[in-house]
Amino acid sequence: MDASFTAEQDEIRRTLRDLLRARCGPEELRAAVDRPQGHDPALWADLAERLGLPGLALPERYGGVGCPVADLALACEETGRALAPSPLLATAVLAAPLLLALGTGEQRARLLPRLAAGDLTAALAVPGRDLATALALTGGNGGAWAGGGRAGGVQAGRTDTGWRLYGEADQVLDGHSAGLLLVAAHTGGFARSRTLLFLVPGDAPGVTRTRRTALDATRPQARVQLRQAGAELLGGEDADVLGALAATGDLAATVLACEAVGAAGRALERTVEHVARREQFGRPIGSFQAVKHRLADVHVRLQAARSAAYYAAWATGAGERAGGAAGRVGGLALAQALDALRCAAAEGIQLHGGIGFTWEHEAHLYFKRAAGDELLFGPAHRLRARSAEAALLFGGGEVRV
Repeated sequence: MDASFTAEQDEIRRTLRDLLRARCGPEELRAAVDRPQGHDPALWADLAERLGLPGLALPERYGGVGCPVADLALACEETGRALAPSPLLATAVLAAPLLLALGTGEQRARLLPRLAAGDLTAALAVPGRDLATALALTGGNGGAWAGGGRAGGVQAGRTDTGWRLYGEADQVLDGHSAGLLLVAAHTGGFARSRTLLFLVPGDAPGVTRTRRTALDATRPQARVQLRQAGAELLGGEDADVLGALAATGDLAATVLACEAVGAAGRALERTVEHVARREQFGRPIGSFQAVKHRLADVHVRLQAARSAAYYAAWATGAGERAGGAAGRVGGLALAQALDALRCAAAEGIQLHGGIGFTWEHEAHLYFKRAAGDELLFGPAHRLRARSAEAALLFGGGEVRV
C-alpha cells in the first residue's frame, strides 16, 4: 500500500476545498438546506461541470473520469468538512454503482452518462428504515426487509404492459428531488420470494414524494409512495441484487467514513481556534491543561479514524482490482469515523460554552451529522459486530448486540 497522495488527488482536494470555502460558508449552507431541493443547484452544477465529481469513479466509456474509488472518497472528505448538502452521496455512491453492476448495456449507456454529467440525479429507495440492512452494513441482507411476502414494504407485480410497484419507502436520501429512483421491491410471492431493483422516473404517474424533516438538515430525506407506478426492471430477474447491494454498502461506508473524518477534522479546527481566542482569568482557555488534554484525546481519535478511512479507500479499490478479495473493510472504518466525529462534535459544543448550544452557531450541525449518520447507517457497535461476524472472529456464529 502506498499511503502518499498522487498529484491529481492533491489537486482535487485543493480545488474542491477552495470552491467550498467560497461557496458553502455558514450562511450559504443554511440557505441551501432551506431550498426546496435541499441543496444549492448552482453549487451542484459547479461540482459536476468544473470538477466532475458525480462521474469521478465511473468508467470513461460512460462519461466518467475513470478515477479509483479512493479519489471519490478523498473528495467526499472535503465535502464532509463543509457539511456541503448535495445529491453526491445518493447519486454517485449509492445509485451509480448499482446501475454499473446490474444494468443492461442499454440501461448503462442511457443513464450513466447523464449521472456522470450531473444532469440527472438518482436516489436508492428501500422500504422503511432498512437502508443499513439493505446495504449489509449491520447484518445480512438476505432477510425480509424488502417485503418478504407480507404486507408492507414495496411489492412488484408484472402486468401486460410491464412492471408495477405498490408500497412505500421512507427516509430516502434526496428522494424528493431525484430525477430517477432505484426502488428495491419484493416479488415472486411466498414460493419464489426475491428482491429486485427497479428504475422509476421521479415524476412518473403513481409516484408521490414528500420531503421529511430530518435530524441532519444537510442530508435531506423523503417519503416515496408508489401506487401502481410503472417501473423498469434493472438488469434481469436473475441478477445478484443482494450481492450488488452489499458491495455498494462497503463502498458507501468507505465514502461516509472519509466524510465523517473531514467533518471531525473541521469541528476540531473550529474548537482549537475558539479556545485560542476565548479568555478566562486573563488567559486563553486553550492554555488550561484540562482543555489541552480533552483536545489531544479528540486529535488521537481523529488520526486513528483518518488512517482507517484511508486504508478502507485503498482496500476498496484493491478489492475491485482483485475481484473483491481485499475489500469489505468499510464498515469498520465507518464505525471508527462516526465515533471520532461524535467525540469531536460533542467536545466542540462543550468547549464553545454557551454559544455552542445555540441554533445560530454551527457546532450543532456537526453533532447532528454524526447522530444522523448513525441512525441511517449504524450504529457503530452494530457495524463492528457485522464486521466481526463476516471475519469469523467468533467461530462463525452470529454476533448478537
